Amino acid sequence: MLETWQHEYVHTNRLNLHYVTQGEGPLILFLHGFPEFWYSWRYQIPEFAKDHKVVAVDLRGYNDSDKPTAQSAYVMSEFIADIKGVIEALGYQQCILVGHDWGGIIAWHFADTHPELLKQLIILNAPHPALFLEKFFTSQQWLRSSYMFFFQIPLLPEFLIQLGDYKALEMAFSGMAVRKGTFTEEDINAYKAAFAKRGALTAALNYYRNALQQGLTKRDWTMLQVPTLMIWGEEDSALEKHLTYGTERYVRDFQIRYIPNCSHWVQQEQPELVSQYIREFIAAESVKTAI
Repeated sequence: MLETWQHEYVHTNRLNLHYVTQGEGPLILFLHGFPEFWYSWRYQIPEFAKDHKVVAVDLRGYNDSDKPTAQSAYVMSEFIADIKGVIEALGYQQCILVGHDWGGIIAWHFADTHPELLKQLIILNAPHPALFLEKFFTSQQWLRSSYMFFFQIPLLPEFLIQLGDYKALEMAFSGMAVRKGTFTEEDINAYKAAFAKRGALTAALNYYRNALQQGLTKRDWTMLQVPTLMIWGEEDSALEKHLTYGTERYVRDFQIRYIPNCSHWVQQEQPELVSQYIREFIAAESVKTAI
């Protein structure tokens, strides 16, 4: 894919984070999930670079960002500090924050901690953490999330994920996608290469290891005042749709767009529709602000 984006680094919270950037204007910051990296936003980067400064960051531990070796480095307070540092180092006072999967979980926590730094919040297939905790054992969600418990085992998950040239990663993407052909061989190889980098796989698993040890999520959520859009691929095999129900209890200005026949990898499987929904949301909020 030939694009004019640039690869750069920012020093924040005592480490260097790699990011891809394109365009000029208001900042829109994209946070990827597991087992991904900035590449997950390859369709959105050129689209929103038309009128924004797009930054798609590699979260700590992923791809070309620094990978602290201590498991204790992968906790929510550090993730929040990382994102705050990115915004400030880029010279912005606010941004539009977009997060998918783990990036969405971090975005929820960031919005609750630093709402003053956000113009809008956009979440893709990542339930509000309070609802995830509330509904975890009241449905089949705990079965869908059983891989999280497996990840707690030292070393074994790393060994099995690497087997057969990271066959597990290939199955996670191609196997879960509803629209076959979403992920090309080039795409799969890019994800494999990112995880093959020294320390990356254990770092990514440490997100889960610390999440369970810390009780999944905090419990003292406030009503979020930041305008928030949720986009949800309805055929998500990892997260049940009902986890989205009740989100308005935690967000004052909330809307949701469901995408049928679409998997967890929503921004890659339906990139045009995802970009359309994001653009409509940004435009509507701009009109409300102007009024």
